[in-house]
Amino acid sequence: MGDCEGWHGDNPVNISPRHEDWPLSRAEFEARLHQVGEARYHDKHRFHDRLHGGQCTMDEVQAWVINRWQYQSSIPMKDAAFLSRCRDPDLRRIWRSRIEDHDGAVENGGGIRRWLRLAQGVGLDPAYVASGRGVMPATRFIVDAYIRFVRDEPLIAAMASSLTEMFAPAIHTQRIAGLLAHYDFADPETIAYFGHRLTEAPKDVQFTLDWVLTHAVTRADQEAAIAALTFKTDVLWAQLDALWSGYVEGHIPPGAWKPGEGQMADRP
Repeated sequence: MGDCEGWHGDNPVNISPRHEDWPLSRAEFEARLHQVGEARYHDKHRFHDRLHGGQCTMDEVQAWVINRWQYQSSIPMKDAAFLSRCRDPDLRRIWRSRIEDHDGAVENGGGIRRWLRLAQGVGLDPAYVASGRGVMPATRFIVDAYIRFVRDEPLIAAMASSLTEMFAPAIHTQRIAGLLAHYDFADPETIAYFGHRLTEAPKDVQFTLDWVLTHAVTRADQEAAIAALTFKTDVLWAQLDALWSGYVEGHIPPGAWKPGEGQMADRP
């Protein structure tokens, strides 16, 4: 009788762990994480094809800027929620740079300020965008769900959810090229947010991917990390589904921004 099977009467009885419970190798685990992005990352959403190809109307561009603000402005809150649960000071020291990247210094810098510069560039009043008044209900609920996930789930899952950043440089490169080619508002200043993310995101990924691959040593932890990354791709995809329904198909929900609202004072 071999090591993998025992016998009970005439019937074989498997006494080894089921294969699906065995931990993945580091290479297999990393490959599974990359497969999530290849299948589900929001660079494949039809709204991005429309935006990067120059087919969006300015109303659609403004709606995207307004609703994406809800996500952009919540990233530091998400990371602060993560830090509040993290007892490892070394991990906190590394992770807090994410908040600095988005919030910036007291006087200047940061992704949030750059996003509001984009808002101004597309003709929106930055104060209106920052107020969040025009955000669709679906967008708000989706982003709040992401904050709750990072606040409440185990650390491995909370960290793994940020690994959509593995796939972000490609979409930012496409976006920079597409916006510059097709829209008059686009220049290095108005779209500076995306250029900065080309260096910020890979830095974050290098640390986080290594941490998740190293610490998710059981198959259950590995599957939780894969599920967390899948959840995050759903968060990004669902925001674009809501945007498409509201502003491409014209089903603007009650309370959401309507074209013409929140414009710069010197714009019609």
